[in-house]
Amino acid sequence: MFKVIAARMLVPNIHLLRVEAPAAASQMKPGQFVILRAEEDGERIPLSVSNWDEEEGTITLIFMNVGLTTGKLASLKVGMSIPTVVGPLGNPTEIDKFGTVLLLGGCYGIGSIFPIARALKEKENRIITVVEARSSFLFYWENRLREVSDRFIHITRDGTKGYRGHVGRLEEILTSSKESINRVIVNGCTFLLKRGSDATRPLGIKTVVSLNPIMIDGTGMCGVCRVTVGSRTRFACVDGPDFDGHEVDWTELLQRRKSYMREEVVHLGSSRCEEHSQEARKMSYG
Repeated sequence: MFKVIAARMLVPNIHLLRVEAPAAASQMKPGQFVILRAEEDGERIPLSVSNWDEEEGTITLIFMNVGLTTGKLASLKVGMSIPTVVGPLGNPTEIDKFGTVLLLGGCYGIGSIFPIARALKEKENRIITVVEARSSFLFYWENRLREVSDRFIHITRDGTKGYRGHVGRLEEILTSSKESINRVIVNGCTFLLKRGSDATRPLGIKTVVSLNPIMIDGTGMCGVCRVTVGSRTRFACVDGPDFDGHEVDWTELLQRRKSYMREEVVHLGSSRCEEHSQEARKMSYG
């Protein structure tokens, strides 16, 4: 069992979970992920690791509460435990001295981009960090990211902070920059990854995206996480999760992510109905 050390909501619908997982913490590298279960008979889901402490033997996960399993994770309290944490999995992000690197993070990707920015800064790269959200109240970990950034930029859809609009403003940010950008790294939802790649393609800037397809075992055996990159079938869990964003078949990936949407909605609805029934029974019996 893996003990919960910290659990809280950072901003609406975005949660932090820190758990004791010494084996994973001792081997973790930027860009890698773990697979966990919220309960013994629960599903296995992959989550990017946003931080870790080898001495404490802990890893920190930041996730969005969007379904049954993430809802159960969001309800965990300090001192409780989860049955499964497997990792580190996947290949680490390539860390080298590239020059100037722009990192784009949105949603849970604001957290998972942090260890990558930190490692790149240690390699003496110039770091430009761009964070994107619907509104300014959805930003978090800004102080941490600023500590490892040479320039910090906000994009908000409602215009409450920084550039007004969506990630499509990235092309404008890049073209208006007076410095040459040597690499772009994007972490977040599939839409952010795709739009970020679309923005950099005309400029010919190498763009690395951390793919988040449906995944089960994390070892390449089940084949569920297969994606098409450069006209080749790849498995995100063992070949990735990082890929060249200009070579990903985004249409196929977006379609595959919808494969079990109906089942997820039905399962979530059934679970909530059962929870309401249990509450009603408790009230009936005092």
